[in-house]
Amino acid sequence: MSGFSGALQLTNLDDFITPSQECIKPVQIEKKSSSTGSKIKIQKDGYFEVDEQGISSKLEKVEISLADCLACSGCITSAEGVLISEQSQQELLRVFEENKALKINGNIEEAKWIVVSLAVQPVLSLAAHYHLSPDECSLRLAGYFRRLGADAVVDMTIAEDFALLEAQTEFVQRYRSNEDEQHLLPMLASSCPGWVCYAEKTHGNFILPYISTTKSPQQIMGSIIKQWVGKTLSSGGHRSIYHVTLMPCYDKKLEASRKEFFDAQTESRDVDCVITAIELQQMLQAERLSLADVPEGRFSQPWRDEGGGGDVAGETRMRRHAGSGSGGYADHIFRYAAKELFGEEIALPLEYRQLRNPDFKEATLERDGKVLLKFAVVNGFRNIQNLVQKLKKGRCGYQYVEVMACPSGGCLNGGAQVRPSEGGTVRELVQRLEAIYESLPLATPEENATVQQLYQRWLGGEGTDKAGHMLHTTYTAVQKMTNALNIKW
Repeated sequence: MSGFSGALQLTNLDDFITPSQECIKPVQIEKKSSSTGSKIKIQKDGYFEVDEQGISSKLEKVEISLADCLACSGCITSAEGVLISEQSQQELLRVFEENKALKINGNIEEAKWIVVSLAVQPVLSLAAHYHLSPDECSLRLAGYFRRLGADAVVDMTIAEDFALLEAQTEFVQRYRSNEDEQHLLPMLASSCPGWVCYAEKTHGNFILPYISTTKSPQQIMGSIIKQWVGKTLSSGGHRSIYHVTLMPCYDKKLEASRKEFFDAQTESRDVDCVITAIELQQMLQAERLSLADVPEGRFSQPWRDEGGGGDVAGETRMRRHAGSGSGGYADHIFRYAAKELFGEEIALPLEYRQLRNPDFKEATLERDGKVLLKFAVVNGFRNIQNLVQKLKKGRCGYQYVEVMACPSGGCLNGGAQVRPSEGGTVRELVQRLEAIYESLPLATPEENATVQQLYQRWLGGEGTDKAGHMLHTTYTAVQKMTNALNIKW
């Protein structure tokens, strides 16, 4: 089957809405005319059709593309079982090998400029698995991808900072004008594609006005690489960019394949291929290689280079943000809103009150017995469904909710993180990853000089039309399909 999905497994029913229905994509089947009919035989290497003369021919596999999946309303599960040919590790290795061949043959201009962006969560997952420190793991990952043929390896702190700054501004604007029916409160986080896909397919136009329009860090990174770095590359007469991201869940593949993130001018997606922690582990296993044995590589910050995409040495240390391992959206926006709206300085760490389970907690700002702000962090589909029901009944008292589809830790427990070793449990592994995450240096988006420079140099300043176009997106309700094939009698 699909190369990337070899290790898929159901590990927690909280991450499962309902049993998936059969795929209802119409498939055209080419049939041969025969008076007596033909037979189907199953052999080790596939299915074969045998005609009346005894001649057999191998049947082609039916492939479901990402576009088919996103347009279909038949499934309401996380997309980890989708067969995605263009997002597989085989496709990634094929691009690397093709690029190497072009360079060896002297066709440098035809070769792609390959950039790999590393998210912090899969780096920590691999660091725990291979018993490495986060910094050592990130440097060895840089060495591994450069060994495969990457021209640049970057960390995603800059994109995460952009996402937090834009989300906090969006929230304050919504709060100050919440009578506008197009921008309702509570504002719901939009960085989790599993949650967004579920919202579009299941609750459609009811829930979409609540969802933040700020792009996820993955897609902001895609805009930086393709639109800013790509601009300097093209002005220097260089080749096109192929952008790869290392992510903690398979749903990020779906996100990268959304039509909203396809650029008509460059005829390419902002993110060309998403690879996950568990797939990278499989790639290393296929080479009988441990990440601990890979020589360290170097990181780049090509957005700082005015010369057109050259390799500029950058900081190699992994960073974290205050709050959850999913990016800390609730913490960051709460502290910003408290100061901006009410003049209140909130110290770290933000105090939460756990509700019915560890994956549902809330933080409150009060003054003179009056509640000024009430935020929540909600992980796992069981809690998400409870949240949606509260919204529908008008009983949701929150102004902002950080929503993540994966239970027990959000992105740190993403569906494509490396599984626990034999004898270990998911809970123990997540606790270990949370401890490692908390040990990382704290990133403060407001103090990131590079972000402020890019706001001016790339986007023309905060709040401009270009900034809105590059850093925000839209969502569309998926219409339910009425097809007799999906009716269960």
